[in-house]
Amino acid sequence: MTKVTLTLREKKEIAAGTMAFCFGIAGQSFAFKPGQCVRITLLDPLYKDKKGNARDFSIASSPGEPSLMIATRMTGSAFKRSLADLPLGASVQVNGPYGDFLLDVDPVRPAVLLAGGIGITPFRSMIKYIIEQHSPQRLTLVYCNRTPDDAAFLDELQDWEKQNPNFRLIATMTQPQKTTKGWAGRTGYVDAQFVKDHLRGQAQSVYYVAGPPRFVSTMEEVLAAAGVKERAIRTDEFTGY
Repeated sequence: MTKVTLTLREKKEIAAGTMAFCFGIAGQSFAFKPGQCVRITLLDPLYKDKKGNARDFSIASSPGEPSLMIATRMTGSAFKRSLADLPLGASVQVNGPYGDFLLDVDPVRPAVLLAGGIGITPFRSMIKYIIEQHSPQRLTLVYCNRTPDDAAFLDELQDWEKQNPNFRLIATMTQPQKTTKGWAGRTGYVDAQFVKDHLRGQAQSVYYVAGPPRFVSTMEEVLAAAGVKERAIRTDEFTGY
């Protein structure tokens, strides 16, 4: 595991209440695999609480990109307020990478990625990397949000689907009537029937699930009801802080 000091290069809102933070890694020896995490430590946070000044984040960027990117829901916690107020050029300590939420090493075996909300972050890294490597592996992303306003990286994912025949995006919104953008795509929750209707022919796939604990546990039940074997399911839970 590596410990490095990185500089904040960019911060931006990427969905309603969600921000991305990009830290420069040029010249740094920091290798990671898509799906892994890092621990970010704020060196001089403006706001403090009993949980301290360090938090864990999935890496949203691919190993081929010039910045290490994380993305998070802005919950209003002391840590996230300090992170949001961090000026460009400020430094943070980064420990990692760690975690084994990784794509199957066999590029012939297709993968189904099920993301709930901010659970999209490790999948964004995986998808971008597979595209960069011109891998023949087929990826299907099921991306569930309340509205398009809440869906981080949605425009980018839609563009990638148009450009890459091995990548399929299935985005669904549970409260589309509340959007300010309009939504003509799929609606409703992901249940066993949804899996059977939209993921036919995926019997040999590995299923990856990432999102809040309730989403992850629900998807495990849904996949089991749809006939997916437990050994073919990988999970990664995102808790709020």
